[in-house]
Amino acid sequence: MSQLHCPKCESTEATKSGIVGGRQRYKCKNCGYHFSVAKAGKEINSYYVIKALQLFVEGVSYREIERLLGVSHVSVMNWVKKYGVKAPRQTEYHPTYKILNQKELTDFFLKPENLKEAGLIVTELGDKYMMIRWERFRQG
Repeated sequence: MSQLHCPKCESTEATKSGIVGGRQRYKCKNCGYHFSVAKAGKEINSYYVIKALQLFVEGVSYREIERLLGVSHVSVMNWVKKYGVKAPRQTEYHPTYKILNQKELTDFFLKPENLKEAGLIVTELGDKYMMIRWERFRQG
């Protein structure tokens, strides 16, 4: 365990002082302040938070983001709420996405027909690339 620091005076001199709410309580020898250590939770790398929010803004659903990034859709919903990200307005276009390696991405861009009648964004996703493309809904 890393060394404890008093939140009030930053001293590293602390002794155990009982258990409160199921967590160890400590008393600072320097200033007498009682404190508990924050629960050790699973911290998510900010890279995944940013990618999840980017995908949400591009119209990808919570469940799809969960499948793509391997983070809980509930976490994604909480991040959207925490950072005040607004859902995109619905249009006649819908996003589709593909996960490609570098060669597949290069091959895609070499075909001119792939670049017509759609919006396109490419973002890095670990050692691969995610391509999001907006195409018009087809009628009939």
